[in-house]
Amino acid sequence: MRLAFVSPLPPAPTGVADYAAGLLEVLRRRAEVEILRQTRPGFDNYIYHIGNNSLHLPAYRAAQAEPGITVLHDAVLHHLLLGSHDEHGYVEEFVYNAGEWLRDLGRDLWRSRSRSGSDFRYFQYPMLRRLVERSRAVVVHNPGARRRVEAAAPSARVTQIPHYFRPPRLPGEARRTRDRLGIASDEIVVAAFGYLRESKRVSSILRALPALPRGRLLLVGRAVSSDLERSLEPLMRAPRVIRTGRVSEAEFWRLAEITDICVSLRSPSAGETSGITIKMMGIGKPVLVTNSEEAEEFPGMAVVRVDSGEAEVEMLAHYLRALADSREMREEIGRRAAACIAEHHSLEKAASLYLDLARQTV
Repeated sequence: MRLAFVSPLPPAPTGVADYAAGLLEVLRRRAEVEILRQTRPGFDNYIYHIGNNSLHLPAYRAAQAEPGITVLHDAVLHHLLLGSHDEHGYVEEFVYNAGEWLRDLGRDLWRSRSRSGSDFRYFQYPMLRRLVERSRAVVVHNPGARRRVEAAAPSARVTQIPHYFRPPRLPGEARRTRDRLGIASDEIVVAAFGYLRESKRVSSILRALPALPRGRLLLVGRAVSSDLERSLEPLMRAPRVIRTGRVSEAEFWRLAEITDICVSLRSPSAGETSGITIKMMGIGKPVLVTNSEEAEEFPGMAVVRVDSGEAEVEMLAHYLRALADSREMREEIGRRAAACIAEHHSLEKAASLYLDLARQTV
């Protein structure tokens, strides 16, 4: 079987690139796979990896030119389309997805697009219909994403494949890493990884931090906009906050190794399964996630669920305090998390599911 593979790949600054590279490595052991930037005929099937930003525009366009298997890493493509259309094209695309009776809303969303990172309306309308209708099959990673795809195109063939985890070789440098960052051995390290955007609830994390009198916060990643950076700047000036910017894969695992508690919130959600969440659970770290459909299949006590809305900061502070005070609780949640990932999220199993689907949809 000859497969075409269209996706951002490292060093593209997106988790989708890292995911695609790992999957590609295993698929190539079992099938003939060629990397393409734009489609051409002659393949049995095509695999497209698509997320919700401009890095995925080539794959989005290729998936419409030559139908294949679309892997939706985000089940909302609204922001991708906002950035790739002019006003007329965007409004027409919005109408195609939402209906003619909402044309005025489409115009208003275009005019208000500077708020698209935090305005729930942009997540309420995922703009999936055209892509999903054109695909032979759609792969998602969680039940929330499946629901969005099926709502956009009820006749779509949707397959849920768990987001894979590849166990790393941890560096074993925790003491050295803490010393380099000026973190004492008795300080609790809370970490949030990835692009810092409104939906990651960075403001809530910063506001909950005073609940940890002996805690340090690692913010690992760049802010997506200068406006967000400016709005958070007064809170980020706190002496217990450590900013690193984007880091290499090796440095990521050094920082993951010293993390006591990972915070991986998403609200509003784009239907994504966080690769950071899977990695941190996989190495046995307790992870705080937003209580949502995207996380509903994690078993109880394998993650800590935080409600979005008015109670978010209070719940976050409560759980951070409880976890900081109990090493036994952190270790038990981490043990359950690692067991869940080991059982359901192996790379070899994910690759087999992709190949089965590719054969079935040739």
